[in-house]
Amino acid sequence: MKKKLLAGLVTALIVTSCEQSDDMPLAPSEVTFASFNVSFAHDNDTAETFAQWVMFMKLSVERQEELLEVWRTGNLEGSELKLAERVIQIRNIAAIIQKQRPDVLLLTEFNNDGVAESYEALVGFQVNYLAHPQSMNSVDGGDLLEAISYPFVQNYPTNTGLFSGHDLANNVTAEDTDPDDAHGFGYYHGHYAFALMSRYEIDTANTRTFQTFKRSDFEGAKNPTVSPINDAQTCSEIESKYAVRCGETWYSEEEWKEVRLSSKNHVDAPILIPTKYGTKTINVLLSHPTPSGFDKASDNNKLRNSQEIEFWLRYIEGSEFIYDDEGKYGGFSGKSFVIMGDLNADAIQGTGSQAGYNGIRKLMNNKRVNHSVSQATGKFAPNSQGAAEALNPASSWSGIHPYPEIRSAVFGSRVDYSVPSSDLEVIDAGTYWQPEGAEGRLLFNDPRVGRGDSKSISSDHRYVWSKVKVGQ
Repeated sequence: MKKKLLAGLVTALIVTSCEQSDDMPLAPSEVTFASFNVSFAHDNDTAETFAQWVMFMKLSVERQEELLEVWRTGNLEGSELKLAERVIQIRNIAAIIQKQRPDVLLLTEFNNDGVAESYEALVGFQVNYLAHPQSMNSVDGGDLLEAISYPFVQNYPTNTGLFSGHDLANNVTAEDTDPDDAHGFGYYHGHYAFALMSRYEIDTANTRTFQTFKRSDFEGAKNPTVSPINDAQTCSEIESKYAVRCGETWYSEEEWKEVRLSSKNHVDAPILIPTKYGTKTINVLLSHPTPSGFDKASDNNKLRNSQEIEFWLRYIEGSEFIYDDEGKYGGFSGKSFVIMGDLNADAIQGTGSQAGYNGIRKLMNNKRVNHSVSQATGKFAPNSQGAAEALNPASSWSGIHPYPEIRSAVFGSRVDYSVPSSDLEVIDAGTYWQPEGAEGRLLFNDPRVGRGDSKSISSDHRYVWSKVKVGQ
């Protein structure tokens, strides 16, 4: 009941603050599902809090313009410069969304209060950014886009920054300020969370969340073993830095029983789409697994990333060991779905292609997943000219990609997904990444803003989407 009342309040605020776009058909024949890691979680600034992001989102358009007017003179510094750069980033993210106009949109790295009770940031993003025409030219202005609104929005609780009460980092101290001692990495509870925006009703009554699912309850999961993670690391080095010894398990027996599988949350949210033949339900399966890197003295992150992804494989296969936060057991019981999120894994190269860590490869090869989108050589494999032209490798994080056009992040991998189920007919799919000289390039690269690219200007990830037929 609380969720329904809250969703109603949010919808009322949005409808009051911004007009619903005229391009939403009452009975659509096609629907676009998109995933976008918006990089609003700035972990290089550990002083930032959710309250600050609420403040960024609640800035009026007039205040935004005042800041940018001074920014253009080069006379901003300190907190005012930081504030102006955040406004630029948020506006450019909004511009990308307005340009692409998805029907159902997952925003990863969209911070919340941890327990999904506050909607201030999400409503502020709509009222003060999406509801106002943004520019295709970033700070230069002009070429304004059409405002867009989403009458249905949903925050979800997250494990990021939620203190576990244990020394999960094995650095001798268990501190609630150590992001590595949380159930999911985060400098505060709600850091790196995700949110869902939709033009069509989100069936909150039948949404399933899996925030509290224990990692040890995942069929086949094993407590990671402590050992050198590369040729340069030795056991003596490990034992001098961490409160573990080679050959032991990374987690204590007590910790292993309590640590959670999901670094943020796993969510199955039904989207109710009105068609001329009746309501069609398409479930969006939402997650943002931990990166497979940053391991310290075991393959913990690699294993967790693979298991978080494989969770959806077991789920769509109907595995009975899975239980949700309400205590209900069993896997997916619907018909159609779209797997959405920054999965932090590439099925073709890197950790995700290696035996033992290849949850992403297993999922993308499953018969219930639409191979025209999931496969690198599929007819609708999301691609972009910007990715094809980007430096390959884009950084030292990953090697040369055999299919550079499908990459979705500046570090050179395909990690962002919007993959429909095999029963859905795909019309199109893609990645929005503009190349040099193309319209909208300044939304991705602008040497005048921060470092000139990545999170400074918009995001280090790209917007990915798939469009499917409905109402058939």
